[in-house]
Amino acid sequence: MLKLADHWVWDSWTAYDGTHHHLFFLRASRALLEPDRRHLRASIGHARSTDLRSWELLPDALVAADPDAWDDQATWTGSVVRADDGSWRMFYTGVSRADRGLVQRIGVARSDDLVVWERLPGPVTSADPRWYETLDQGTWFDEAWRDPWVLRDPDGDGWHMLVTARVRTGDPIGRSVVGHARSQDLEHWEVGPPLTSPAGFGQLEVTQVEVVDGLPVLIFCCLSEHLSPERRQEWTGGGMWVVPGESLLGPWDFSRAHTFDHPSLYAARLVQDPVLGWSLIGFRDTEDGQFVGEITDPLPVVRVGDRLQLA
Repeated sequence: MLKLADHWVWDSWTAYDGTHHHLFFLRASRALLEPDRRHLRASIGHARSTDLRSWELLPDALVAADPDAWDDQATWTGSVVRADDGSWRMFYTGVSRADRGLVQRIGVARSDDLVVWERLPGPVTSADPRWYETLDQGTWFDEAWRDPWVLRDPDGDGWHMLVTARVRTGDPIGRSVVGHARSQDLEHWEVGPPLTSPAGFGQLEVTQVEVVDGLPVLIFCCLSEHLSPERRQEWTGGGMWVVPGESLLGPWDFSRAHTFDHPSLYAARLVQDPVLGWSLIGFRDTEDGQFVGEITDPLPVVRVGDRLQLA
């Protein structure tokens, strides 16, 4: 478990260097008093562990940039991959003061050791209005283009970026999709149409794709208040969702979307460990009406047919 006395921690993502699991996470001071204020004060913390339970706190990875940068308000959720040259790249979400934190874009930082990170010129992707809803449409409270999940192409043809996004048309409560961009070199990115169609979710947050025991899955999080009425009727509790698919790039069968059986787990990641196998690690959101803001111990995950569930 990762719990900080002076900071709330929430969304997280991991990288494995062969010895340590590195956990990157959003953090904001508890001196803000109101948890909802944390989002526009978020920076990216860093810790490492050999067992996913006991964490050594390391220097923060990224904080908001100087004015008037595109990410001078806060730095949000991302992912880490290893480039062909052996360096590490962190793709992350940024928001600016000029946009009052309402327009999300994606940038990248580089590291040789997973500890010291240097921003590269950005942003590298943003919502393309040919396919994606933008703030000027006035249908949602922000312009969604965040939570980049970057992976190698399964066939070796460059890289893919999966993004929390929303399309331009349809019922506003159910417009969220998996946005998509491609790159050959991790530097130059081309935004394309989404990989999914609207499926009754207002937000598909913190997406991740993995193959677990032979089953390709998409996991994401969405709270009940951001579900369409039809989807809410099927909701059985919890904010973490999983959908089976045909490959790491879909298609995914949202008719079989279901939640993990945990009342407060949110923004969780599938993590594979040589000893533990597959687990979910995420943050504890609201319990008994209070925001918790700490990272869980690993929760073992098993495949049962075409479903994943907590063991």
